[in-house]
Amino acid sequence: MAVAPVSRRGDKSPGGVKQPITMVNDRVLVQVPDPEGERRSRAGILIPATAQLTKRLTWAEVAATGPNVRTVKVGDKVLFNREDCFEVEVQGEDYLILRERDVQALATERLDGGTGLYL
Repeated sequence: MAVAPVSRRGDKSPGGVKQPITMVNDRVLVQVPDPEGERRSRAGILIPATAQLTKRLTWAEVAATGPNVRTVKVGDKVLFNREDCFEVEVQGEDYLILRERDVQALATERLDGGTGLYL
């Protein structure tokens, strides 16, 4: 699955030659969620944005997948550990690249079983 084209830095033309990005093997490209500001716990306790949360998993939307990815599709939401991925910037947008095996859970519109829990 190709993503938005990226211009080459060494190109001298004004607009630059753009090349599409193709994910390889079992890699998944996800859109980085906006950083969370202050939030409240279920009990109503205010948690500041600077609070460090250890081992907290993150939800993100899939932007592209490699050819060997079997269960994840573009548009799905995946749950993953931010420590198991690489950050990349494409045309000013932040993305993360992770392996399919690093996905802990999947939220999708497709009806193929599930846990009975919903986002």
